[in-house]
Amino acid sequence: MQDLPVEWRKFRYRGYTLEELLNMPMDDLINLLPARQRRSLKRGLTKAQIRLLARIRKVRSNPELAKKGVVKTHVRDMIILPEMIGLTIAVYNGKEFVPVKISPEMIGHYLGEFSITTKKVTHGEPGLKATRSSRFVALAK
Repeated sequence: MQDLPVEWRKFRYRGYTLEELLNMPMDDLINLLPARQRRSLKRGLTKAQIRLLARIRKVRSNPELAKKGVVKTHVRDMIILPEMIGLTIAVYNGKEFVPVKISPEMIGHYLGEFSITTKKVTHGEPGLKATRSSRFVALAK
């Protein structure tokens, strides 16, 4: 097993340390997750999720790929599992790939939660890149 940073060793998820979670069978891990994630994993992974998990395991096993460490994906509904911790996964938000550094606190959440799909709308002033009709502002009397 790889060396984990000190702050990750202190981490506990529902009473289990990160090392215990990494060594735990998948069935026991599923029982620790919240109801929605537990039900989703018990029904089985989709083909896209299985391919993503295979790519993550491939990156983990190959030290050359682990240095690059970025796995691009469109699979926003993948539940973050302990074996993903430490990787950077670039999650597609509909326009671009947003890099998400996976930390232990993210276990049980979905990848899509960390790649926001909407931006805050900032409106310009009248006249700046506006249409002809909206260029003029009424003057106060």
